[in-house]
Amino acid sequence: MDGRDLIISCAITGAIHTPSMSPFLPVTAEEIADSALRVHLHARNPEDGRPDQSPEAFEPILRRIKQESDVVINLTTGGSPYMTMEARVKPAAIFKPEIASLNMGSMNLGLFRMLKRHTEFKYDWEPAMLEGSHDLVFRNSYKDIRYALDTLNETGTRYEFECYDTAHLHNLNYFFQEGLVTAPLFIQTCFGLLGGIGVHPEEVQHMRRTADRLFGDAYHWSVLGAGRSQMAIAAQSAALGGHIRVGLEDNLWAGKGRLAESNASQVRQAVQVIHGLGREVATPDEARAILALKGSAKVNF
Repeated sequence: MDGRDLIISCAITGAIHTPSMSPFLPVTAEEIADSALRVHLHARNPEDGRPDQSPEAFEPILRRIKQESDVVINLTTGGSPYMTMEARVKPAAIFKPEIASLNMGSMNLGLFRMLKRHTEFKYDWEPAMLEGSHDLVFRNSYKDIRYALDTLNETGTRYEFECYDTAHLHNLNYFFQEGLVTAPLFIQTCFGLLGGIGVHPEEVQHMRRTADRLFGDAYHWSVLGAGRSQMAIAAQSAALGGHIRVGLEDNLWAGKGRLAESNASQVRQAVQVIHGLGREVATPDEARAILALKGSAKVNF
């Protein structure tokens, strides 16, 4: 399926963790840009750290990263589960990145368990968002997914397909069979969020086997593990020839009771694992070749 070169995706800040959970979570445009490799990019309001999917929030981040590096920028269409699909897709539609994330199915998304670990918050919106997830469905209907594909396919943007359960792989296969997405597919199988599949090694293998059966050699496999399972699942994927995602969006911790001080520290840890398994980290241009991306000259920023 995949060769010796392994793509590391780094999810810089996301929309799940809140500023009070870690002083190291990037919030301002400068902090987010400073954290940037092959990045999976969200934006935040610099005043209160709230997720912000406006094009105006993304523009300074995108321009600075492009000026200072040649990384592949993966622009989220996930945004926040409290946003409409139209709002979530708008930045990618405007900036036409090389790759954008795309969630492949609706799911219950239970973030409320974090209220047991974190009890003091800087902003009122933080506990309200977490508590509200008792009644939260992260909507990604067939209509929503079709809207994202119809909007972004004409820009030449390709996709990181985020799959939180086996049903999401079957949803992706539907769009693949309809010809709305094309190989090579980049499939990010996601483990450990309440509402999605768990983190047991057998569950990781089950997602891999299902993707193999559905897509054969038409895809590249990557994993993200939420929380403390991050590196264990990354190591499993690396050992099996897959790719990995790390970053503070998925995990704030560097070990038991110890906050990760940067996205870069997680990347360095992942590189040690990769080299220990006899694999090499793909350069940005190697990642572009693996995923058949259009190149940084064809983005709109």
